[in-house]
Amino acid sequence: MQKRRENMIAAVVLTALLAPAALAQRTASQGRIDVEEISVTADVNPRTQSIAAKARVRFKAVDDKISAASFELHNAMTVTGVTYLDDSRVDAQRNSQDFSVKLTLDPPMVKGSTREVVIRYEGKLTGQEESPVYGIKFASLRPEYGFLMYPSRWFPIAGYTSDRYKSEFVITVPEGYSVVSGGLETTKKDGRKSTTTCSFNSPGFGGSLAIVQGEGKKVSSGGVNSLVYFRGESAAAADSWGEETGKVLGLLTTQFGIAPASSLVLVETEEGAPNGYASPGMLFLSPRGIGKEANSKLLANQLARHWYGILTSPASRNHLWITNGMARYAELLHTEQTAPAGALESEVRDTYVEAMTIDNPPLIQASRLEDYSPEYWATTAAKGAAVYQMLRNVLGEDNFKKLLKAIPEQFANKSVSTDDISKMASDLAGYDLGFFFLQWIESSGAPQFKLEYTVYRTNKGFRIMGKIQQDLDTFRMPVDLKIETEGNPEFKRVEVAGPSSEFIVETFGKPKKVEIDPNLRVLRMSPTMRVAVAIRRGEMFTDIGEYGEALKEFQKALEVSRNSSLAHYRVADIFFLQNNYQAAANEFREVLNGDIEPKWTEVWSHINLGKIFDMTGQRDRAVNEYNLAVRTRDDTQGAQEEAAKYLKDPYKRQRTGSN
Repeated sequence: MQKRRENMIAAVVLTALLAPAALAQRTASQGRIDVEEISVTADVNPRTQSIAAKARVRFKAVDDKISAASFELHNAMTVTGVTYLDDSRVDAQRNSQDFSVKLTLDPPMVKGSTREVVIRYEGKLTGQEESPVYGIKFASLRPEYGFLMYPSRWFPIAGYTSDRYKSEFVITVPEGYSVVSGGLETTKKDGRKSTTTCSFNSPGFGGSLAIVQGEGKKVSSGGVNSLVYFRGESAAAADSWGEETGKVLGLLTTQFGIAPASSLVLVETEEGAPNGYASPGMLFLSPRGIGKEANSKLLANQLARHWYGILTSPASRNHLWITNGMARYAELLHTEQTAPAGALESEVRDTYVEAMTIDNPPLIQASRLEDYSPEYWATTAAKGAAVYQMLRNVLGEDNFKKLLKAIPEQFANKSVSTDDISKMASDLAGYDLGFFFLQWIESSGAPQFKLEYTVYRTNKGFRIMGKIQQDLDTFRMPVDLKIETEGNPEFKRVEVAGPSSEFIVETFGKPKKVEIDPNLRVLRMSPTMRVAVAIRRGEMFTDIGEYGEALKEFQKALEVSRNSSLAHYRVADIFFLQNNYQAAANEFREVLNGDIEPKWTEVWSHINLGKIFDMTGQRDRAVNEYNLAVRTRDDTQGAQEEAAKYLKDPYKRQRTGSN
């Protein structure tokens, strides 16, 4: 947890630096390899939570005179031997700090040559071990079930998330269990065991699989066949998830082209695993992610990865915005197609706010970010989605739709880079869009616009002469203006380049107001956005228990907007958590005197004031606050049930062992 906190603080205060250890590791690198094929044979026993395996890996030298090759492997796996195919020994060194096994190649490999090694290893994966992805569980074997996902490095991996390979996994499990993988599967039974061969014939990231008992729930929807393996309370949601999977996959097919798979396996994992993880032909879902019914946004995010992430993948981790950004953008596309008017604008705004919580590093340096950390998602997913939204505005609807389908089509079973996307977008636009990618991928920061203009009367109507100023020297983007007149509003697109750009607009009706970027097409700062970003940063600190840093961010928001109910609510929440009830009560009162945005801050401030009064023996005042909460009729996150509960019985302070 301390490591995550340190990383979070470094990122949010905008001082992310490349770790010296990582720099030293790169300096010591002996050259690059390209893994072509992996074949893993493993005995997996959920009852004993054990794995005994050997992995045959064939790789090619990308550079010349390579004397070492490094593979990542879960620290719970003990390497028992490494050999070439002729059984001659290969020297291997284990490094637990970076979960790696470094092989000494003797003689060194010349560029273009190939070599095969066999790595034998064994160990236990109970789900309690330290994960290669800090704080996230990607592997667990239990007597009732098991799951082994690619990020857990349960088998040797080189070029994590970028080096594509063909693969085969031959998995033997005890009687009563079966293996599902999303690949081509064949199973043979031998006495009290069964062996399943899982083949992935196209270069990709095969190797995520689940160990299950019993039969999965078969659900057909929209021409998609889903096999759902949910347990316990989650089992009741199997039909809902199967049906929604077909609907969402159908919607995404209209956006991205023919789906890579027409049948899918949905498997429940356990608490501590990511809410969702997509692998070829499969979705892994945690109990929290599953809930009581299908989560369409989670499905849109994870199913989009079958095109962007599985069918095609980033050339390196510096290009993760292409896939993580599109997965997040798929949520926006789903909202656009299925939600009421106004919902998309709200989600775009929320995405932009998250994108601006992290100013550094630029997207093209995403490899500096800790995998699955808050700053990783804010940068590669939220800002990546913002880039797609802005690119849509630059290209226009038709060309943008063509781009979304062209990327996975042209780069099927291959990797794709930012330069590839830039070239494709430029070809569709008919002019070089290098400036766009330079600004949003290779640079950091967002502009803050200042608009100045003067209105003149002419023989034909009115003329607006003005200029748009902003604070980034290298900035260049088309920006929309909305002119409110006595008649219908008029729109003008202005090419903003550099710190100051002049414009002239002719109108028939008398202009009453000129608004810049009215539909929030550009990722930019404004007083309102500055408040929202500071609050979001404070929430990120609160999530990891850094209350002092969180309060500083909330104070920044209040310096810009003193009546921000949300900022006051977040401050009150921290004081409440710290048992500083008088300060909390003061802040909840400030919430009620503020702008009441969002609306739920009102009902929950009344409820929390009621709790404070109950704890301090002021039952009449507590009941009054609960009644005020009921009168709002706001039921956000079950507020009405909460208020009713404490109207019946007083709230009691929740004590812990440290109190």
